[in-house]
Amino acid sequence: MPTFIEINRATGLHAPSSPRAMLAASALASLLLLGLVSTACSDDDGSGKAAANDATAHDAVHDGTAADGTAGDGTAADGTAGDGTGGDTGGAAFVPGTPVATGMRAEGAFVVRGSVGQVFVSYAAAESTLELRDGQGSVVSEGKADKLGSLIYRKVAPGEGYRVNVKGTAEDVGPVRVLALLESAPKQAFYDGQKIAAGTGYITMRDGTQLSYFATLPGPAADGPYPTVVNYSGYSPSKPGESIVGPDQAFYCDVIPVLCNAPADPSSMVAAVSGYATVNVNIRGTGCSGGAYDYFEQLQLLDGYDVIETVAAQAWVKHHKVGMVGLSYPGITQMFVARTVPPGLAAIAPVSVIGNTVTTLVPGGILNKGFAVAWIDNVYKRAAPYGQGWEQGRVDAGDMVCKENQLLHDQRVNNVDQAKNKAYFDNAIIDPLNPTAWVHEIKVPVFLASSFQDEQTGPFFTTLLNRFTGSPSRRFMTYNGVHSDGFAPQILVEWKAFLDLYVAKVKPNLDGVLGLLIPQFTDQVFGAKLELPADRWKAVASYEDALAKWKAEPEMQVLFDNGGGEPYGAPVSTFRLGYASWPPPATAAKRWYFHADGSMAADAPSDDFAASRYRHDPTAGDRGILGPNGNLWKTKPNYKWTAPAKGFEVAFTSAPLSEDTIMAGTGSVDLWVRCTATDVEDADIEVNLSEVRPDGQEIYVQSGWLRVSHRKLKATSTELWPEPTLTKNDIELLVPGKWTQARVAIAGFGHAFRKDSRIRIAIDTPGDSRADWRFDLVDVGANVSYDISHDKTRPSSVALPVIAGGKIPAGVKTPPCGSLRGQPCRPVADHANTPIAP
Repeated sequence: MPTFIEINRATGLHAPSSPRAMLAASALASLLLLGLVSTACSDDDGSGKAAANDATAHDAVHDGTAADGTAGDGTAADGTAGDGTGGDTGGAAFVPGTPVATGMRAEGAFVVRGSVGQVFVSYAAAESTLELRDGQGSVVSEGKADKLGSLIYRKVAPGEGYRVNVKGTAEDVGPVRVLALLESAPKQAFYDGQKIAAGTGYITMRDGTQLSYFATLPGPAADGPYPTVVNYSGYSPSKPGESIVGPDQAFYCDVIPVLCNAPADPSSMVAAVSGYATVNVNIRGTGCSGGAYDYFEQLQLLDGYDVIETVAAQAWVKHHKVGMVGLSYPGITQMFVARTVPPGLAAIAPVSVIGNTVTTLVPGGILNKGFAVAWIDNVYKRAAPYGQGWEQGRVDAGDMVCKENQLLHDQRVNNVDQAKNKAYFDNAIIDPLNPTAWVHEIKVPVFLASSFQDEQTGPFFTTLLNRFTGSPSRRFMTYNGVHSDGFAPQILVEWKAFLDLYVAKVKPNLDGVLGLLIPQFTDQVFGAKLELPADRWKAVASYEDALAKWKAEPEMQVLFDNGGGEPYGAPVSTFRLGYASWPPPATAAKRWYFHADGSMAADAPSDDFAASRYRHDPTAGDRGILGPNGNLWKTKPNYKWTAPAKGFEVAFTSAPLSEDTIMAGTGSVDLWVRCTATDVEDADIEVNLSEVRPDGQEIYVQSGWLRVSHRKLKATSTELWPEPTLTKNDIELLVPGKWTQARVAIAGFGHAFRKDSRIRIAIDTPGDSRADWRFDLVDVGANVSYDISHDKTRPSSVALPVIAGGKIPAGVKTPPCGSLRGQPCRPVADHANTPIAP
């Protein structure tokens, strides 16, 4: 057997370049690419097969039920389901931390289980009307069982003696207990008593619900303890592992076991090949996990706490503390779980995340009917029984827990309907979904990396960056780029160092198979073979020295000109600047006023009356910026960033800059706007910031959006960050013919404007500015125009975040047009604005 890898526990895996090793690395890269693609919106399970439809799911749930009416013994096919415990049976009262066996029920009876603020019903007659009665026999809620005979009562007051009655009959089941949050916490013995083994299995939650997991270990459990990370999402993290090497390469698995049993998530895969144990868990109501899906409901957060504590309690977990990893959805879940402050959590490393659910879902008050709605709808569909496509294989192999767990899946909550309902945008509902409002409660070290032009989660993550005040150690990496750039080598090396320091508690180490893997992985994802950057930790003597070095570095790292390095278009930045905080302390608002001739200047306008008009484009919201077969992640994405036709935008351009100008932060375009149409009471506005180079090429920088009826700002708004409340109670319509002031926030960005370039602000209809976002525009018809005032009485202007003394390092070249990640380039369309008379 060839020995192409030398294993050394102190220094990691050392892999010389050989044809067979390269083949294994290529296979591994393919798996990582598949996992990365699955983080985007998709309707299949990653295998190209569509998820089962409702009819198939219905048949699969009911066919094959044991003759005695039970659902099985609660053991997974591979025997690693832990203790096989579940929720209430019949009318048994629930006691926190001591759930009883699942699936046991009297012949012909339905099952009722109490939970935290909820009551679950299963095995009722399909479409039967069921009443929930409290301990005094009063009906507190009524609902219909779904086609699988299931029903969930939500928002149930804590108490004992609840019963469920079939309306109009004497048939009822109970009593069950509904717990309050504070009384639901299990004792430590509950977590200590559960055993997690490599492979598939189940972790029992405090209400008896079982969540499906897939775990990998670097070696036998007895050879641990191992540094461990958790991946927690509604994608397919607990999908059984698959081999990524062929039979003739199976010997590789003797030294890298994960090659023959690989997790579906790319973050977990990178951690696994780096010597970490991984536990990958499907959230409630998805995959083979029990319960029903509801976007970040309280139970989902409690589940996250229970998952962390159960994993941390395992004998093979180093320090009995775990980290969390993941990009996009499993990145966002980390913040929600960390807010619950589980003692077994060591650190979190979220990548490509949101700052607020609402700012991604309704940026500026305009529904993002593109990626945001499509993503919610996709997760909702895949939370149906057997909706991810791989669950049926588990059941066919004998996993009766997975089969039982499908019963409640159709009780999922349709968050798309919520998003389209104005009543949803109430502080009591949306504040818990706004990480920016509560990340100060997170008490563990945080590594966060995100891109300013992220086509999926969006640019509003920057609202988080000054809010992690409860975290003892922080490292933020921001850059121009796209969703996948969180897996660029320049980010991965810092991500890995963070995990080594705060989870493994060792000196960071970049040796091993990861370095062999990365060129293959980046070639497939980005279209360019990239190497890991030089290991800056090799010269550091010890873990203590490395930790001190890391802590001494600026916590805020802004990477500039990402894509402008070699090769052009690849996720390689040309320089980075470190700051103590976001926005950088030396940032100051610099204001440019708009003038009648289309210029921007520091001097306010002096005209008695001056205004420009642009036409509303009702089709703009449906247009993106990619051409045919475009791929944002590649070095040549094939952008089709089209300028509005003359008359459909108002634009203002500064004089050439006298020196290089570094900007990092947010901005504010402060407009006076009106519509003279007597039947129009609202406006959807987009502002676009760009750099016009001396050669006439225009480079996109960032955008902002506002439905003007949502112009009321939070009290915390600043000169550079006008943050709308976005609640239904603060909506104020336009008065036709009346000038109204509205401040449009430019989302966070970092950009180096070159000497002799000009700064351009364009105002138009939302659209033609994002790859995957689409805007559900206000319906005002095709013949409506809006006026922008720029005179001495109503001066419109822009404030931008200029870093005093910011310098581009000597020797850094100006990146060519089209090379910057996430920033398309085109010839500037310098149309003259359309003036209007008083």
